[in-house]
Amino acid sequence: MIKVGVFGATGYAGYELVQLLHRHPATDLVFATSEASAGGRLSDSYPSLGDDMPLVRAEEAPLDAVDCVFCSLPHGASMATVQRARAAGVRVIDLSADFRLGDPAVYQQWYKKAHDAPALLTEAVYGLPELHREAIRKSALVANPGCYPTSVILGCFPLAVEGLLADGHIIADSKSGVSGAGRTPTPATHFCEVNENLSPYNIGHVHRHIPEMEGELSRLARQPVRVTFTPHLAPVTRGMLSTLYVRVAPKQSVKALVDLYQGRYAREPLVHVLPEGKLATMAWAANTDRCVISLHEGGWPGEVIIVSAIDNLGKGAAGQAVQNMNLMFGLEEITGLRV
Repeated sequence: MIKVGVFGATGYAGYELVQLLHRHPATDLVFATSEASAGGRLSDSYPSLGDDMPLVRAEEAPLDAVDCVFCSLPHGASMATVQRARAAGVRVIDLSADFRLGDPAVYQQWYKKAHDAPALLTEAVYGLPELHREAIRKSALVANPGCYPTSVILGCFPLAVEGLLADGHIIADSKSGVSGAGRTPTPATHFCEVNENLSPYNIGHVHRHIPEMEGELSRLARQPVRVTFTPHLAPVTRGMLSTLYVRVAPKQSVKALVDLYQGRYAREPLVHVLPEGKLATMAWAANTDRCVISLHEGGWPGEVIIVSAIDNLGKGAAGQAVQNMNLMFGLEEITGLRV
């Protein structure tokens, strides 16, 4: 059994992790932390879980008793915990953005904070298995991707790697369930603000997930890729849908592109490419750990519209984290996951 701990177990992604780990046949949950609820029990925060495990503060977590930890902590707060875990020889899967960007200057530019553990950036592997599977297998520190980048990168990966992005420009119009905003309430996430509403936010080239998208896709395309990204908060609890507008060169039929995508993802157990004429929706991926993709004709010559659906807590967070753990410990990749 793999002995694991979860930092930040009472947030939405942390709770999703705990549920997955409870069902996982090869893991033993040793500890769970919460700063706000320390001294209580997991069942106090989530009665339906039926787990009376004590909640402890991060500094009280017994790192010497685990093989692997998941850090489901806010951006900026994860660095110190990751440093302590790696110093103790424990493998880490970090769900924050603290180790996703390899350059500390780029991190500071987008997160407005100096990076406190730059030496670990060279150790961290970007945890998108469809792109970095072999590196993840060998890694002791995996930076779990953001939910929006997961949907966008998987949606464009086959075009980028085949050199088919005509002008290196992608328009990404994305919608997320409210759980993606975290459990701490804000005025924008109150029921009265979200219900029967659809709200764009961080319009312009300002969202912190943009450097993940542009960095990975530029590397794959071997040319600069620019992403015009507009996220929206949708009146649903969970789910994510990205509609991606791209130009391909040379112009190809949707049938040819579906064949390309199905060939590229044929051996990927958690990416499903729909047949021509079928349309991906949030419901295809909600409450699963998969990504569902469909392709469609655009309105201009060479334009293609790609729809990429995931669950923001599944493939966009906890499910992908468990997928990475499976790879790191030599297990079948989909063990314990919802395919």
